[in-house]
Amino acid sequence: MSDDMTKALAQLDRLMARGAAFLGARYAIMGGAMSWVSERHLVSALSNAGAFGVIACGAMEPPRLAEEIAGTQALTTKPFGVNLITMHPRLDQLVDTCLAAKVSHIVFAGGIPPGTAIKKAKDGGAKVVCFAPALALAKRLIRAGADALVIEGSEAGGHIGPVSLTVLAQEILPHIRDVPVFVAGGIGRGEAILSYLEMGAAGVQLGTRFVCARESIAHANFKQAFIRGNARDAMPTVQLDENFPVIPVRALQNEGTKRFLEHQAETIRRFKSGELTKEAAQLDIEHFWAGALRRAVIDGDVENGSLMAGQSVGMVTQEQSAADIIAELRDQAARAILARSPAAAA
Repeated sequence: MSDDMTKALAQLDRLMARGAAFLGARYAIMGGAMSWVSERHLVSALSNAGAFGVIACGAMEPPRLAEEIAGTQALTTKPFGVNLITMHPRLDQLVDTCLAAKVSHIVFAGGIPPGTAIKKAKDGGAKVVCFAPALALAKRLIRAGADALVIEGSEAGGHIGPVSLTVLAQEILPHIRDVPVFVAGGIGRGEAILSYLEMGAAGVQLGTRFVCARESIAHANFKQAFIRGNARDAMPTVQLDENFPVIPVRALQNEGTKRFLEHQAETIRRFKSGELTKEAAQLDIEHFWAGALRRAVIDGDVENGSLMAGQSVGMVTQEQSAADIIAELRDQAARAILARSPAAAA
């Protein structure tokens, strides 16, 4: 490695220093929490490679989460986090499970977490990370005790908000300095990571790029769908009824996508007929995705299952180790630093 490249990598590390220190990792790169994919093997591989793995709790019950945490701890001594969905009916018990296992970071996702859950996590010694979809909510979450924020653009896979990361970063990064802010959504190359770090981000979160890590347990069919996929193939689901808001889900289009529309229509009918409360209907929709995602990720049914993917899927071109993906991202960022140096310009 040339001296110039070494210096460029050192400059990149300086830009990541705050985020890396917060995570307790070598690099300020968080793994996105992807249900069925972000389990012990991928999470430990990311942490062992210097990034920061995050277990996707999803619909797990506390005993199952305890098993997954223990399994991850058996594979790495490095820090990792656990992503908890705020609408989970046993959120408090899941927080207790994380604290009992001495998980260092708890990530609350899927909505604004109750103040009691944030307080419990912090009082138990964990650092709290929350998703902030707007500047006002970012400030509110910091007041509530969030130790760091993730701002995720609509380019991301899975459940998404309405605003792109390009806009969110401009709206939020210049105004939030109290806590580290990690950016997510559509990030697939090191040059993009560098640009957000220079805008003030403390680090990044990537999910889609890690689906095809060798350590990922995702079925070969699922990985091949990602390798074949392009950005325009990863589309958000359609909301059928404005009176029944459903969080859009970005996924590669297939028969499963069409089936979700049918399921959504049936759930709305049951809600309107009084069979389901609004909360129960929303949970029913969540359960559809959990089942559909498992069919694709674990069973390899890429026609009928859910292929949740971000728009960066077009940058997934092969299966690589987690360490090689991270090294590639860092190399791209460092080369971008080198390309604009006076020596490169001359």
